Amino acid sequence: MTVARHVLPVMPVPARGFALFALGFRPFYFVASVFAALSVVLWIGGYAGFLPLVYDGNPVRHAHEMIYGFAVAVIVGFLFTAGRNWSNRPTPHGPLLAAFVALWLAGRLLAFTPWTMAAALVSASFPVAAAAALAVPFVQAGLRRNYFFVGLLVAIGAADLGVQLASSGVVAWPAQAGLHAGLDIVLLIMAVIGGRVIPMFTNNAIPGAGATRRPAVEIVALGSLVVLMAADVLSVPPVALASICAVAAAAHVVRFALWHPWRTARQPLVWILHLGYAWIVVHLALRVPGELGGMPATLATHALTAGAIGCLTLGMMTRTARGHTGLPLVAGRGEIACYALVGIAAFVRVFCPMLAPSHYVAAVVVSGLCWAAAFGTYAFLYAPVLVRPRLDGRPG
Repeated sequence: MTVARHVLPVMPVPARGFALFALGFRPFYFVASVFAALSVVLWIGGYAGFLPLVYDGNPVRHAHEMIYGFAVAVIVGFLFTAGRNWSNRPTPHGPLLAAFVALWLAGRLLAFTPWTMAAALVSASFPVAAAAALAVPFVQAGLRRNYFFVGLLVAIGAADLGVQLASSGVVAWPAQAGLHAGLDIVLLIMAVIGGRVIPMFTNNAIPGAGATRRPAVEIVALGSLVVLMAADVLSVPPVALASICAVAAAAHVVRFALWHPWRTARQPLVWILHLGYAWIVVHLALRVPGELGGMPATLATHALTAGAIGCLTLGMMTRTARGHTGLPLVAGRGEIACYALVGIAAFVRVFCPMLAPSHYVAAVVVSGLCWAAAFGTYAFLYAPVLVRPRLDGRPG
C-alpha cells in the first residue's frame, strides 16, 4: 500500500545581488515615485503657506516638473522595458541606464539653480536621448509601428525646451502652450499604450472578459487625439476645440466600453488601469465646457494629470514591476491602498472645487496629500523589489 505524502510547494529562493539598473523600469519607477511624492508635498506645502515656496510660487514650474519630470520618467522606464520585449534586442541597462537616470536627475536639480539655460537644455535632452536609445533596437528589428514613440519623445523634448525658454523670457511663446503640448503628447502615449495592454491584461486576468478592439473605433479615438494636439498647438478658436473634444470623448467612451470595465471589479491590477482610462474620458468631456467658459479649464487638466496620469502610471508601475520581477500578478493590500489613495486624490482635486468652490485650498491640500501618500507607499513597498534580481532567475 502506497501512502501519499503531502509535498509542500517549493518556494523560490530570493535572488541576491543588486539589479536596480538591469532594466529600464527598475530605476525610473523608483525615482519617479519618490519624486511624485516629494515634489507634491513641497508644492502643496508652499501653496498652503506651510513651507517655503520651493517652486518660487510659479505654477508653471510645478506643472513642468510633473509632466516633464515625473510622467516622462515613467514613460521612458516603460518604453525601455517594453522596447526590449517588442524588439528582442537590448535597451539601455547597466552603466548606460544609470547615466540616463543621472541625466534625468540633473534636470530636476538644475531647476532649483540660477542656471536656467543649463536646466532647460539638460531637462529637454533627456527625452531626446531616450528617443535615440529606443530608435536603435526599433530600427534593427524593423518595428515601424513603434517608430512614432521615437518621434513623440523628440516632440516632448522640444515642448520641454519651449516651456523653459518661455518661462525665462528667452522666447516670446506662452509657456502654457508648451504645457498643453506636453500633456497632449502624454495623453496620446497613454491612449496608444492603454489600447495595446488594457484589453490584453483584462482578458488574461479574467476568463471570458471579452475585451476587444474595433479598427474603426481605434482610428477615430486615436486620430481625434492627434487632431486635438494640432488644434492646441495652433490655438484654434474655443468652439472648434470644444467640438474636437466632444468627438474625442464620444470615441473614447465607445473604445472604453468595448473593454468591458464592469467585469474587472475583483481584479485590482486590472481595474486600476480601467479607472485611469475612465479619467481620460472625463478629461475630454470636461474640456468641452472648459473651452466654452462654462467651468474652469483647470478641472479638465487635473482630470488628466491627477486622474488619468496618476491612476495609469501607478497601475502600470505595479503591474509591470510584478510581471518583470517574477512576482505573482496579484495586488496586495498595499497596492490596493495606493490605488484608493490616488483615486481619492483625483476625485477631490477635480470634483470638490466644482461642488464646493469655497473649500478650494483645502481640496488641493487633501488631494496632494493623498497623491503623495499613494506614490510614497509605492516607493516604500517596491524599493526592495526593484533593487533585487528576478525571483525566477531570468534576466531583466
